[in-house]
Amino acid sequence: MKRSWLSLALVFVALLACHPPSIPAPSAGGPAEPQPAARAAAQFDFYLLNLSWSPEFCHSHPAAAECAMHLSFVLHGLWPQNNDGSYPHNCSTGPAPADPSQYSDIYPDQSLLEHEWTTHGTCSGLSADDYFSLARKAVRAVVIPPKLAHLAAQTSMPPDQILGLFTASNPPIPQAALALSCGSNYLTAVEECVDKNLRPVACSGVRSCRANTVKIPPP
Repeated sequence: MKRSWLSLALVFVALLACHPPSIPAPSAGGPAEPQPAARAAAQFDFYLLNLSWSPEFCHSHPAAAECAMHLSFVLHGLWPQNNDGSYPHNCSTGPAPADPSQYSDIYPDQSLLEHEWTTHGTCSGLSADDYFSLARKAVRAVVIPPKLAHLAAQTSMPPDQILGLFTASNPPIPQAALALSCGSNYLTAVEECVDKNLRPVACSGVRSCRANTVKIPPP
């Protein structure tokens, strides 16, 4: 599944624990209806963790604040996803985090944080704080392969080799739980499919790059 880049605001640090959606206590008039975000939680199959390759974004947005940091992979989003390739979006009008700055480690750009919450987070069945804490925990659980984190010059690799570097650095993650995104034969992202408790699962309905090789510019 592909989604267009928004403003890339990023992450190294990662995600907290998944909490079940909270459902209001029954009132005197009978059982309370679940809130929209809680109903949405039952309507997706897994999360797609998108780790964008920052140098590719910065190539076309050199003035972006995060580009001065020369990062490698950064958090684009933790997206509810369905096995058939569809995904829920804009599920409710639940409030964004009261203090977005507490997530500046994963989203230095507040506008991206707000977009990710409105478009994807509201479909998680979690509160905004629980959702972004989960995203932080998810990112922190992934070890970026040293060969890519410290890339000094542009190189080219087949997609399977790139994903192989990730499985070598992250033994609990099988290659079936990973997908690679590319554009014009350049690496744009590596994606991991995880269940609602952040355990790796085989990707279903997620398209992966079919290029023979992809170019990887350095951070």
